Amino acid sequence: MKHTEWLTSGSHIILKQWCDASDRNFKQKFNALETTQRQILHSILQTSSLARNKQVQNYEQFANSFPASRYSAWREDIQQYREQKRSLSSSKLVRFQPTSGSSEQIKFIPYTKLFLDELDHAIAPWMASMYRKCPQLRSGTHYWSVSWLPESQREVLKDKNLNDDSALLGFGKRVLSKFTQAVPSNVAFAANADDALFATICYLVANRNLAMISVWSPTFALQLLDRLELMQQEVVEVLETGQWGSRQNSLKEVKAPLSSEGAKSLMDSSNGEKIDFNQLWPKLSLVSSWDTAGSKAWAEKLKQRLPSVQFEGKGLWATEGVVTIPYNNQYPLAYQSHFYEFEYLEGEKKGQIIPSWQLKVGDVVSPLITSGNGLLRYCLDDCLLVTGFLEQVPCFEFQGRRFGVDLVGEKLAPETAQQLLSQLNETDSKAISLLAIDTEQQVKPFYCVLFEGEIHQSINDEYIDRILRQNFHYELARNLGQLDQPQIRQAQNGWNAYKKLVMFDGIIEGNIKPEPLKKVSLTSLEQL
Repeated sequence: MKHTEWLTSGSHIILKQWCDASDRNFKQKFNALETTQRQILHSILQTSSLARNKQVQNYEQFANSFPASRYSAWREDIQQYREQKRSLSSSKLVRFQPTSGSSEQIKFIPYTKLFLDELDHAIAPWMASMYRKCPQLRSGTHYWSVSWLPESQREVLKDKNLNDDSALLGFGKRVLSKFTQAVPSNVAFAANADDALFATICYLVANRNLAMISVWSPTFALQLLDRLELMQQEVVEVLETGQWGSRQNSLKEVKAPLSSEGAKSLMDSSNGEKIDFNQLWPKLSLVSSWDTAGSKAWAEKLKQRLPSVQFEGKGLWATEGVVTIPYNNQYPLAYQSHFYEFEYLEGEKKGQIIPSWQLKVGDVVSPLITSGNGLLRYCLDDCLLVTGFLEQVPCFEFQGRRFGVDLVGEKLAPETAQQLLSQLNETDSKAISLLAIDTEQQVKPFYCVLFEGEIHQSINDEYIDRILRQNFHYELARNLGQLDQPQIRQAQNGWNAYKKLVMFDGIIEGNIKPEPLKKVSLTSLEQL
């Protein structure tokens, strides 16, 4: 066994032992959900400056003392926290993690020592479950996705670009994980996303021991495979020389991989265009990505590209915290991490907020998290269905984002957009997304369908308008002259065009996932 393979295998043994110990604790308390959750809340309240000021001692006092909140309610407090004028938690601050959302271009989430420990309580049983599901992972390297910032934010957030998934681990596990990683995290410091992607591809091809690819969006994994097939010769040149060539300035902080074996394997597994990925990565055993809601179709496409590899869907994990993890083919609440509440989205109890131990099968809810970073009763605005229980611990299925788009009162939902796209695609056209164009009152707002490639002759602006007018509020807005007629945009590569649109608006690339309905600015549309 080569020295690097010995380090990888040895690190996996130690990592697995740590994860198994956490996993045993995770399983042992399946029947103590309420007790565990109340203990976690008590610990968080002891560190929260706001809770201490109000002398909150238990859940009932907590629920009566603090309203449900979103980032806008915390923005000023977090800014003062960043300026060291105040603190939200007595737990040691580690960093501020940049992220984005549908309503905020850039959000800064405080990551404290207690908060990272909470994330670790979810990662360990998740990894233990992965080792069980796919024992081959114990002997190979893993690619955990690294997301990077939009180029417009590079200088603003210099030295804060820490979106390395392995950075969520505790210190000891993080050190060991470096010996199991296929791609160095500093590829995120490339001058642009294109070069970061290229560097990632080179490292993946250079790695002869790749066992797992873990990304968030399946479109990102598909993009990696597509770009590799297009850039084979350039990748070969890098691996044979150990030099970035024309990309050197952009990738000056990243050492180029040198691997004549990887270059030969790429050439041997290719017919000049298509690549046999099974031959290129013979040890690749597991791919993980989102596979629900708007990502479902893309996940199926990813499975087709890698048919001999096991697939695992993601749990619900946001920069603000973790809600569910993949675990023994279910998605239970990460009940040992944060304190969780849920808002009913349907039925007689709609709007009511309850703790996790009161959930029942069939409930459609949205999670609120209270965590060790000082954010209390924070709404994630995701829609979840309770599918079952592991003893007392609820399991969920992600249904999608909670809110649609409302430019002028038309109240279009993602479900409406998905129906439109499905109807358009029945004509052998490829509709990617329905874009709600925020014109900032320069002109009337409107909707736009982004297509990939050729469009069937039966499809035009009027055709799309007729379908959308089946929505009551949309038709009313059109009749009142509040919305302009929809438009059409074509692109050779629909996913790349969609991604550029969203990134023009300042959204972080690693957080972008395909959505049937997306609000973008007119400025971004004009740049496309």
